[in-house]
Amino acid sequence: MLKSKVAVQVVSSSMLPEDTIMLGEAYIKQWKMPQGQHIVLKFGAFRQHVKVIPVAKFDGVRISQSLARQLGLASGSMLRAHYRAGDATLVLGPLIGVLVSRAYPDMPDKPFGSITLFCRELVEACAAQGAYVYFFTPSQLDASSATVEGWVYQEGWRMMTMPVPDVVNNRLTTRKLENRPSVQHFMKEVKIRHKATVFNEKFLDKTEVFDALKKDESLVRYLPESHLLRNYTMLKSMCSRYNNIFLKPVRGSLGKGIIRIARSEGTGYQAMFATTAGTRKQHYANLVKLYSTISAKMKTVRYQIQQGLQLIEIQKRPVDFRALVQKNAEGKWKITSIVARTAGSQHFVSNLARGGTLSTVGEAVARSNLQTGVNRSDATQRLQQAALNIARGIDAHIPAHFGELGIDLALDTTGKVWLLEVNSKPSKNDNTPLNDNKIRPSVRMMIQYSRFLSGF
Repeated sequence: MLKSKVAVQVVSSSMLPEDTIMLGEAYIKQWKMPQGQHIVLKFGAFRQHVKVIPVAKFDGVRISQSLARQLGLASGSMLRAHYRAGDATLVLGPLIGVLVSRAYPDMPDKPFGSITLFCRELVEACAAQGAYVYFFTPSQLDASSATVEGWVYQEGWRMMTMPVPDVVNNRLTTRKLENRPSVQHFMKEVKIRHKATVFNEKFLDKTEVFDALKKDESLVRYLPESHLLRNYTMLKSMCSRYNNIFLKPVRGSLGKGIIRIARSEGTGYQAMFATTAGTRKQHYANLVKLYSTISAKMKTVRYQIQQGLQLIEIQKRPVDFRALVQKNAEGKWKITSIVARTAGSQHFVSNLARGGTLSTVGEAVARSNLQTGVNRSDATQRLQQAALNIARGIDAHIPAHFGELGIDLALDTTGKVWLLEVNSKPSKNDNTPLNDNKIRPSVRMMIQYSRFLSGF
């Protein structure tokens, strides 16, 4: 059985013309490649007619330096290969492009800032799986071209002209960047012109997610009552039905700007504002005064108003759960990791950026104030099942392509599972499994899904 990964050897252009490659004889026989005829060599959007020379007792592919430059490959690269007899094409890959927010060319050791280690991890994981990855930013896009200026790791980070990839993983971290006309045009063009696949192609808004999932009867049980906050009447109605409610910026992340509103023990209402320094509390004599404060913010921020939940707590600190759900080598949603997040002492939101702490689901549930008589042992399984159901619901009801989702869930004190929010750009820190494996399962899974998408 031949290896599915082949080693690429780069030889001097004086020894091998650019339109000729050398390939192990065993591959030529197994694939029944025509002798003495030109075939097409494909790598991402790159295509070129080449002549194939068989080499006995050799299980790699040799290409010239000038061809290697066009492909952006270094000698020793390991790639998957298969031959399509129907259109006489030798396909190398998969070629994966990761769209990141920014690069710092004057910092050669950390060209991508805080995510540089994640990028290196992805490079190593791709090498192990026979894939090839490069990184590019919105400032490097030209939708009319079949190439992209990207960063590769070849004994250090360097800029190369690369073919448009088979798969684009959109890891832009702001809507402002994602909504740039040049970015939107690029993503549209690579899909149409080059048949590339773009996944995690857009941010999700909180109201968009809840409105979409409400259409699915099997998912309604996970959804706290939620609406886009439009007026005072809606605030008054929700506050009359629930002891406390949350206002969440529709486009917020990391717990920024969340407001918790509850009736005061005396009269009036107390609002708790999530800030980086901790929780700021403000008392209002009545809802009208509270709404006038919020309505000033509503001129620039749209809020989702959501039913407050009696979340489980550890020592009076709320606990929620982040499930990282990814598509696997068969294109099916799977749980990669699920962790419990306990809010910091001065906060009512659990994000790590706000001083939250991680633990396993079992540890958190065991230490929590879950009601007596509620089965604690099946909490992990129920949370995982909810996350999978919700991911499938997103796929079914939101017209965009996602390959990974961060799904924030909660348990109330009766053991009921609730959806808090869905993040289509999950942080590569917030969902880290509680171990120190060099290459995280989440990184391996992303490559496996890219292989599935590109036929490798």
